[in-house]
Amino acid sequence: MSASHISDSTIKGSDMPWSQNEQKLLIQGEILVKTESHTAWGGAVTAWMYVPLVRSQVWQQLTDYPRWVHYFPDITKSEVVSKGEVKRLYQAAQKAFLFFTAQVEIYLNVVEVLGQQIQFRMEKGTFEDFKANLELQDCGNGTLLAYNVQATPNLLIPSIIIQQAMNFELPANMRKMRQVLCKGQ
Repeated sequence: MSASHISDSTIKGSDMPWSQNEQKLLIQGEILVKTESHTAWGGAVTAWMYVPLVRSQVWQQLTDYPRWVHYFPDITKSEVVSKGEVKRLYQAAQKAFLFFTAQVEIYLNVVEVLGQQIQFRMEKGTFEDFKANLELQDCGNGTLLAYNVQATPNLLIPSIIIQQAMNFELPANMRKMRQVLCKGQ
């Protein structure tokens, strides 16, 4: 399945913000994507997907941060380095490009709003900036998951290339995430 794009006119409040056609596509397994510019060298993307599991099951698996190596194939390490009201997470990833392999690492402050939202904010790492939000809401017999990422890598790659990579890779990663979540129930 390919990612489907959404227009600004379909993004409304926090209730089901989709047209009937988009709702149907989500339930059928499509990943809906919106890409935006972020900085001259970065990008922002939001991807929405439907997971046929109740929100508590999805939440339990998503907050098991070492499992993220299974959701995102480029992540090679994901570990909680400190717990508390704000968790601290270390992640490392490796991405092959045409002529080289980029290795990145990041320390993230993670704030959880129980069962509803996970906020990731870069503390330090190999990015100029990085933040991500993962939101969950009930949707029929399952869960609607929205994942927003804004990032500017330290590599001098034009933002249009970063945005295209995000637009292509995040839906594939989200499909992999859904597959792993559904197997782990």
